[in-house]
Amino acid sequence: MSTSAFSVTTINVNGIRAAVKHRSEENLGMLPWLETAAPDVVLMQEVRASDALARKALQPALDAGWHFVHTESEAKGRAGVGILSRQQPSAVRIGFGSEEFDVAGRYIEADFDIDGDTVTAASLYLPTGAALTENEKDVEKYEEKLRFLTAFGPHLDKLLGSGGLAVVAGDWNIAPDERDIKNWKGNVKNAGFLPHEREWVAGLLEAGWVDLARAHHGDVAGPYAWWSWRGKAFDNDAGWRIDYHLATPALAERAQRTWVDRADAYHLRWSDHAPVTAVFG
Repeated sequence: MSTSAFSVTTINVNGIRAAVKHRSEENLGMLPWLETAAPDVVLMQEVRASDALARKALQPALDAGWHFVHTESEAKGRAGVGILSRQQPSAVRIGFGSEEFDVAGRYIEADFDIDGDTVTAASLYLPTGAALTENEKDVEKYEEKLRFLTAFGPHLDKLLGSGGLAVVAGDWNIAPDERDIKNWKGNVKNAGFLPHEREWVAGLLEAGWVDLARAHHGDVAGPYAWWSWRGKAFDNDAGWRIDYHLATPALAERAQRTWVDRADAYHLRWSDHAPVTAVFG
């Protein structure tokens, strides 16, 4: 990694095998983006493949010297998080001590030696959840997300309390406040913007975690990083900011800038999410 700066990108790839496929003559998928964007660490969510198949899809990057660590879900074709990095991690930890979620492919963290300091970078795929209705599936999804928030909170408290250099980034599936959804008024009763979800994120920020994009972009709408494939959501920038970096204060002090690598056109997208990058000095 660079001695002057290092970058951490988070991206929900929406299936790694689909992300690396050529979709048109102009859109060559994730691998050309990787070469052009040249991040130091890439935190991926929804890999949705076995480790062998994920490595096969990423083989050109691995041949070029990238390192890959990954945890798949025990539910085939679901979830899965991974970390691509230019530097081999000095340590890798899967899960956060939850019997239910450590096998679900939702959290992985790795340590990197940056100019003599240990920086922990973690990839998170938080459950989507659902609004609470009488539908049995909605109840199950609502309760699963609630259990995850309850179980994951203490791990974040521990990371924060260590006083170290750490960043947890990924698809949080929670928009923190009204600035983070284009149509927030139409989503006040939908998963991802429910009061208890936003309160949970607010509690993390009150405890000391720093939302890097909000800190650097200020009081503006977005910048959004997810748009539905349906309709004109992307063209109208009717998106959600559910992909973001939360950093410990010590690491946030080293943050220089953040941005969303939004595709220039709908047909150039290789995921329904866009890469979000933070650069640290």
